[in-house]
Amino acid sequence: MIDAKVLSRSFTYNGVKLPDPDPRMTPEEVKTIYSSQYPELTTAAIAGPEASGEQLQYSFVRAIGTKG
Repeated sequence: MIDAKVLSRSFTYNGVKLPDPDPRMTPEEVKTIYSSQYPELTTAAIAGPEASGEQLQYSFVRAIGTKG
């Protein structure tokens, strides 16, 4: 028999761990919430998920480009 487990999620941005505000939210919705604290997230990409133990790890990756 296979046991199904719900994996918790973790989010990181720029080396900072960000708690999952609501497991029912999509990663895009989580990014929107944190963009008020980190405005550069509005253009960030979402990497992941990567399984690590009993967690799914998502990373917000800042878009690299030039201004102007």
